[in-house]
Amino acid sequence: MKFIQSVPQAHEENHVLDVRRLFDEKKLFVAFEVSLWLKGIFALSEAVSGVAIYFASPRILLTLVLWVTKDEFAEDPHDLVANFLVHIVQHLSVSAQKFAAVYLLGHGVLKLWLIVGLLRRRLWYYPISMIVFALFIGYQLYRYTFTDSVWLLLLTVMDVVVIALTWHEYRYLRTERSVGV
Repeated sequence: MKFIQSVPQAHEENHVLDVRRLFDEKKLFVAFEVSLWLKGIFALSEAVSGVAIYFASPRILLTLVLWVTKDEFAEDPHDLVANFLVHIVQHLSVSAQKFAAVYLLGHGVLKLWLIVGLLRRRLWYYPISMIVFALFIGYQLYRYTFTDSVWLLLLTVMDVVVIALTWHEYRYLRTERSVGV
């Protein structure tokens, strides 16, 4: 009878070990670094876009939007997103263009600064990064209520994963450094 009772326990322990193996520290650290590099690439593209938008004339922006959306218009001349983009660029004021440029540049540079600090494993960057990324999530969810953009939701999910990995890495580093001291 004791043998029968111990079999399910052994099975449960093996399952727990499998889950632990799946989420071991090395794999979590690799996931953390990959997510930071992806976020860094996105942040760099935001900063570059901000600079480009700042210096581009409205005509160049319109030409770019028309070039990007030409396949959508060929497929569906009434495409909601393509028409929205063209409409926005056609009616974009200089002040709105400058605001968008400065916003993208600032947003990208801030994220790059945080990501560099995290990649350098500077402990004080971790809580600041989590707060800033949480603020980005709040803003993205607010914007989602206006746009219903699936891309915003995907970006938000990525940010939630990055925050979770950042929290885990922060706890791990604090423990590692307190034991090492």
